[in-house]
Amino acid sequence: PAGGEFAFIDRLTSRLPGPPAGEIWIGDDAAVLGPVGSRTLLTTDITAAGVHADLALMGLDDLGWRAVATAVSDIAAMGGRADHILVAVAAPPSTDLDTLYAGVAEAAAAYSCSFVGGDLSNAPDLVVVVTVQGTADGEPGPVLRSGAHSGDHLFVTGSLGASAAGLRTLRAGVEDPALAEAHRRPRARLAEGDAARRAGATAMIDISDGLAADLAHIARASAVGFRLDTVPVAPGATVEEAVGGGEDYELVMAVPDATRLTAAFTAAGLRPPIRIGVCTSDPSQRQWEDREFPPTGFEHHWS
Repeated sequence: PAGGEFAFIDRLTSRLPGPPAGEIWIGDDAAVLGPVGSRTLLTTDITAAGVHADLALMGLDDLGWRAVATAVSDIAAMGGRADHILVAVAAPPSTDLDTLYAGVAEAAAAYSCSFVGGDLSNAPDLVVVVTVQGTADGEPGPVLRSGAHSGDHLFVTGSLGASAAGLRTLRAGVEDPALAEAHRRPRARLAEGDAARRAGATAMIDISDGLAADLAHIARASAVGFRLDTVPVAPGATVEEAVGGGEDYELVMAVPDATRLTAAFTAAGLRPPIRIGVCTSDPSQRQWEDREFPPTGFEHHWS
């Protein structure tokens, strides 16, 4: 839709100067800057209370963790390493900043990235903005959304729908520990992204808006279609939550060599990736078994 975030990003991109040769600016999970062989990755992400997080269902420390993890996940989707974070917070005067920043510090430590600064301001509502600087050393370089080819296998790093199911059950007053953890403290898949990059992944994205929406981003950027054989559903989640729930932050990967990818994950001590389908030559194809893959997922809108 014309008022959707993705349509606006397209309009904004058309108004701005393009990047110099070899760099990637707007349009992927992170910007890619600097010389080939030592690429700098740069991304930023907003977590707004009441939009991305319900403080009736999670603590301020959970929100701080979540803000960092979701931003770091963009670096994971490029196959990179997260090096430094900046955290800007706008919050009501009553906000317990110590608890919020405890979650930020926990996540920074978990992802081995240094918290190097940021900004603070009063505001009517709580908003946390995390900027991450990362690196993708050596060759192959960062994995973009736009490199998939017909015949590439599609994999995900784990089963889907747990975060959406966690939100649903928490709203119903049910505290399922695994589902609640998946919603409150999602995990950025840095090691998996690095393994996929080194195994020759041609395209990759993290599942923030939902499998259907994020696969469509790869298909659009790479000018391919896709045919899925399966959608792995997390225990306790529904098929609908796995397809369109979003905020799982598992990775979708397109790879020419399925055996090489699986071997790379095994060598790194990671969970085996799950094959879900294949890229096809028809850019309009969105097939799931014998049906059309539903056009679902989350998108912000403005009038």
